[in-house]
Amino acid sequence: MERSSFQPPLSGIRVLELGSSVSGPFAGRLLADLGAEVLKVEPLEGEQLRTWGMQAPDGSSWWFKSHNRGKKLLAFDLHEPRAVETVKAITRRCDVLLENFRPGRLAEWGLGYEALAADHPGLIYVSISGYGQDGPYSGRPGYGNVAESMGGLRYVTGFPDRPPVRMGISVGDQVSALYAVIGTLAALQARERDGMGDFVDVGLVESCFSLTEAALPEYNAAGIVCARSGNRFLRAAPSNVYETRDGRWMAIGGNGQGIFRRLCEAMGHSELAGDARFSNNAARVANAAELDAIIEAWTKTQESDALNDLLAKAGVPAGPVMSVADIARDPHFRARGMIASIRDERGQEIATPGIVPKFRHHAAHLTTAAGAVDRDTDAVLRELGLALEARR
Repeated sequence: MERSSFQPPLSGIRVLELGSSVSGPFAGRLLADLGAEVLKVEPLEGEQLRTWGMQAPDGSSWWFKSHNRGKKLLAFDLHEPRAVETVKAITRRCDVLLENFRPGRLAEWGLGYEALAADHPGLIYVSISGYGQDGPYSGRPGYGNVAESMGGLRYVTGFPDRPPVRMGISVGDQVSALYAVIGTLAALQARERDGMGDFVDVGLVESCFSLTEAALPEYNAAGIVCARSGNRFLRAAPSNVYETRDGRWMAIGGNGQGIFRRLCEAMGHSELAGDARFSNNAARVANAAELDAIIEAWTKTQESDALNDLLAKAGVPAGPVMSVADIARDPHFRARGMIASIRDERGQEIATPGIVPKFRHHAAHLTTAAGAVDRDTDAVLRELGLALEARR
């Protein structure tokens, strides 16, 4: 898709990010991707994500460089009153403040919502915390792994005869960031209508719980407690991953009447669509183990690439279980701009996922990778007309 001549969707919006680790900075990254000017404030020594995972040549992690792309990097010691006053002055020039401290921490430094909104009523103050700003657990520290556990995700993740497992990425942190961005966009729209800012309160635990699909209504209606079921989808079938002849795994979703019929025809077993065990979704769910065994007996006779092509031509949703190496060389990911590259101020190239979603008219585009601590503090203070000597 050609880059549009229109400004990115959030061009003209300035965000002050007081966050660290995953959730707050991921929300800031998403806003920066959409064209907002994001001013990220770190402690003078840099935030902790700089030390997580494999390090780039300049000593910051590759994760940090990608995770904080497109931002201007500022550094202040928020324990120092003079620095706090400078941050307050910056906030007065911002549309959004985004933070993921424990509830009450910023208020202790004079940077709580009430203090800042008193002279900036249009401020949108977005807080991400473990349990939200109120309720009996609100004062507790909370991380994504705890939120995934308490929010019900890990209870249903894994196999029934094994312990709960994490999902391989920081799902709780990142889904809370998505809700933070949704709240930010909604509050910006509301401010356009009535001129008033707002406080947006996002809890990691409830963000995870909101993803649990039918768990609550089914429990309330029938006392069903969803539990770990491996790769099988308990509410529709067939939907699983199946081994192929070359030792790969193919995800197949045949859980629709027409789709299941096409899958049976692709397998050369059209009679299965009329079999009483598999004739409708309820029957297929009841006999899912038997049906999965039939499907995998067939997929084990197929090479994965040929099988993928066959199912695509048959109109059956399917795709291989892909590693990051597979994704990095995949033509579709490349055609969609999802295998992207950015550079930091040293010219170091950093691979990074592309922008989601895509826009036809107000297109967004990637700019720079995150770089050195304190890289942009002086330039931002000059731009905002603030005294450089007040920065510490």
